[in-house]
Amino acid sequence: MGDLRDVLLVDGYNMIGAWPDLAPLSQIDMNEARDRLLERLADYQAFTGRRVIAVFDAYRVPGKGRTFEQGRVEIYFTKEKETADEAIERFAGQLRSKRRRVYVATSDFVEQSVAFAQGALRVPALELLTDVEQSEREIGKRIAEQAQRGSRNTIDGKLTPEQLKLFELWRRQ
Repeated sequence: MGDLRDVLLVDGYNMIGAWPDLAPLSQIDMNEARDRLLERLADYQAFTGRRVIAVFDAYRVPGKGRTFEQGRVEIYFTKEKETADEAIERFAGQLRSKRRRVYVATSDFVEQSVAFAQGALRVPALELLTDVEQSEREIGKRIAEQAQRGSRNTIDGKLTPEQLKLFELWRRQ
């Protein structure tokens, strides 16, 4: 059986252009902006359990589309003469399933409408940014709580008081 996780298809350059911390960086170093986006999407994927596929235009770049992983995020550079919108539409159709939700993150209204017509749920760029920031806060909170309890990952932190009493009784016998 295939991977039935929900899927988030991300129009990579659309996010970079819409996110306030990445847009200015992209004017200086597009590769760094892309890497930062992918790092944040990797953390978001780990937190939500959704499969994340970031799609980037290579419309004017000759060659075949390339797919690879970075931080467990799947990255797809489009084929020559294929836009990110076309690739996202194709992926949305291929990944559609009764057991899986497909989300399309873009602020391109036409792309949102086409994806919605194919059964995908649309996520505007700033809404995804809000979700990513919320997941980052939650991850930070969990890390702080774990550090406060002690850096050791022991089983006694996961047992109920009744279970601890039972183990202590067994230990003393």
